[in-house]
Amino acid sequence: MRPAADLPLEEEPPMVKKVHMISLGCPKNRVDSEVMVGMIQGDGAFEMVADVEDAEIVVVNTCGFIDAAKEESVDTIMEMVDLKKRGKLGKVVVTGCLSQRYSGDLEREIPEVDAILGTQTFTAINEALHGRLSEKTYIRPGSFIMDHEVARTNTVRGGTAYLKIAEGCSRSCSFCIIPSIRGTQKSRTIDDVVAEARKLGRSGVNEIILVAQDMTSYGIDLNPRENRDYLLRLLRRLDEEAEEISWVRPLYMYPWNFTDELVEFFQTSEKLLPYVDMPLQHINRRILKSMKRNIQRDAQARLIERLRGIDDLVLRTSLIAGYPGETDAEFQELYDWVKEVEFDRVGVFVYSPEEGTAAGAMEDQVEEHVKIERRDALMELQQGISERKNAEWVGQTTEVIVDGVSEEHELVLEGRHYGQAPDIDGVVYLSFDYGGEMPVPGEFVEVEIQQAGAYDLTGVVIPRDPLGLAEGKLNLRS
Repeated sequence: MRPAADLPLEEEPPMVKKVHMISLGCPKNRVDSEVMVGMIQGDGAFEMVADVEDAEIVVVNTCGFIDAAKEESVDTIMEMVDLKKRGKLGKVVVTGCLSQRYSGDLEREIPEVDAILGTQTFTAINEALHGRLSEKTYIRPGSFIMDHEVARTNTVRGGTAYLKIAEGCSRSCSFCIIPSIRGTQKSRTIDDVVAEARKLGRSGVNEIILVAQDMTSYGIDLNPRENRDYLLRLLRRLDEEAEEISWVRPLYMYPWNFTDELVEFFQTSEKLLPYVDMPLQHINRRILKSMKRNIQRDAQARLIERLRGIDDLVLRTSLIAGYPGETDAEFQELYDWVKEVEFDRVGVFVYSPEEGTAAGAMEDQVEEHVKIERRDALMELQQGISERKNAEWVGQTTEVIVDGVSEEHELVLEGRHYGQAPDIDGVVYLSFDYGGEMPVPGEFVEVEIQQAGAYDLTGVVIPRDPLGLAEGKLNLRS
């Protein structure tokens, strides 16, 4: 036997550090977080954990769009820095829109942050976690454009995933800072998007939600002369080739480039849901012109009329209350228009004066309490409309994708019908009047709607066909 001194020493395995990701802001930012999680998981030195209490490192992917989002981002960073000061965290890394926009302020005002990455450089996340970056603040202009081969971990529960098809924006809306943060629009190719959709489908995803800052301008930057119908071409390819995907839901479909062919495809597609999310912001002619929205009231009315020709359409919009110079009469015009059109869903934002924007520099800013009052008036109006429209679902049977256990009621499952996007619309609470097999997240079930509120529905799951007599998916929407 060899002497002990001559035996090779066993190397101790490297210590694996636990990392927690906090993702703030919009679904587009969430996709960036998922890319970072995929990269972190691909590095053998780290393990992702669900609770900050279990973490040694925290990554905060921030939003810097409006004041409320910036405040939430800063508050979250300060909470993590406080944990670090108390010895409960070893490192805090900040990424995202806030760091892209205010990296100098963050480094100066919160020196306890260990690394600051931006919208272009967040792919250096592993180097930041290892402490290998040559500079604490690593910011470059623009945004990272992913492709289907990039490591990414889907963080949406159930059978749903976001798919970002473009980055940045080439519009010049007077109230929006996104082009200054994220850069001009850069679209992914149709082939690349379809490849990622199929990859997601093979992983168990049943619903993909397409996101871009300006969905209906997708692809025009690649070839302005030939790609006016690039979004329609993508949707057709997804219909034909993304066999594993059942639902396709695009968000942020602005009112320009909405061709008759695109409207028709909502009617005829196998996968494209009759759900249109179209941020219109306002209706008054002067304000739309000041916003540089490039569309006026008459054109918006004609488009809405065309969209209303889509069977079972659910139409959602976003509005701004208290834009600079908005008079009582102009707000009343907006209020009356919302009452007349009766959107299925409305989100209302209190105008936020962003530095670096044309509207932010205007002198005739509306007082904060007036903006809030106008926002509340619109939301109260819409609540009544939503209650009435939701009541029409009672007694109907519809297909629902199961998301999982309700965050409101831990003993109840919840899901969504085709007219409900995750996190921004209501849900369907699911009950069971039979002793059959419990549905699993990501599964489609048939549900009879029994109760309706202003935002959410409650329904009973119809038992599966025990004899297997039904073929394919049932379409029981009446």
